[in-house]
Amino acid sequence: MAKCFSFTASRDSCYRCSFSTSGLKSTTTDLGDGTIIHCWTPKIHKPHKPTLVLIHGIGANAMWQWNDFVSPLSSKFNVYVPDLLFFGDSYTTRPERSESFQAQSVMRAMEAMGVGKMHVVGLSYGGFVAYSMAAQFPEAVERVVIGCAGVCMEEKDMEQGLFIVKTIDEAIEILLAQTPEKLRELMRLSFYKPAKIVPSCFLSDFIDVMCTENFQERKELIHALLKDRKLSDLPKITQPTLIIWGENDQVFPLELAHRLSRHLEQNAQLVVLKKAGHAINMEKTKELYSNLKSFLNVPANPKVESNGNNCKVD
Repeated sequence: MAKCFSFTASRDSCYRCSFSTSGLKSTTTDLGDGTIIHCWTPKIHKPHKPTLVLIHGIGANAMWQWNDFVSPLSSKFNVYVPDLLFFGDSYTTRPERSESFQAQSVMRAMEAMGVGKMHVVGLSYGGFVAYSMAAQFPEAVERVVIGCAGVCMEEKDMEQGLFIVKTIDEAIEILLAQTPEKLRELMRLSFYKPAKIVPSCFLSDFIDVMCTENFQERKELIHALLKDRKLSDLPKITQPTLIIWGENDQVFPLELAHRLSRHLEQNAQLVVLKKAGHAINMEKTKELYSNLKSFLNVPANPKVESNGNNCKVD
């Protein structure tokens, strides 16, 4: 019997509507070298507002990770929310898979849209890209937020037991889950209090809609993160940087937050969220927003409240 309803596709449509009602529009930029970047952009860019770029991690497209934040943040910023390459509607025919190339592609898209200065926030894999943007384009990136992103990890950390998984291929099986069982395992690793009962039909539907397209390319992105990675090769960015982490993160252990804080010295401040795992945007929505607001110097209003999966502005 043919599938007649997809909860995931329906939720995706709801997020599109939410982004639109928050003052954003869907924009596609062809960079002219086989690379296309899709980005949610302000319907009207207001010059008196600072610009904020929100970069998602691996798991779904940008809407799923930033939906709770675009409405309150759009009241104080020109908010741009790109899909990274091989997510959403962003794609490249070029062979590069590094976070450095992701960063260059996002920056080229921002430049094509006339944006010269910006703050950048990146979660998980998006934090690697945000860090690379700050390192490569210090004249454009003013402030940086790195959330649960192990940019200070080294290739040897895997074999020395820092991570729960023993190999990069084992990590890929979980991060790019292709079965309900692996997706449940990802949920257990990502949340401090994961949902206890999620029907397999919902998980299979999510995998079908969100996790099958560009599977090989996403595997290559993860491989590229760890290969030959050394802390000594990581540049020290000079912008003011907020490092924000879940105390119980099992994807990128808290040790990596402290390592990054030491690496950046006086340029960084570290905030650890209690009773939180890797998915701080979902588990600690209100706290994450509050810290973004404070660090990026947003005035006290609007008030943000966490209501289940949603943030709202009063």
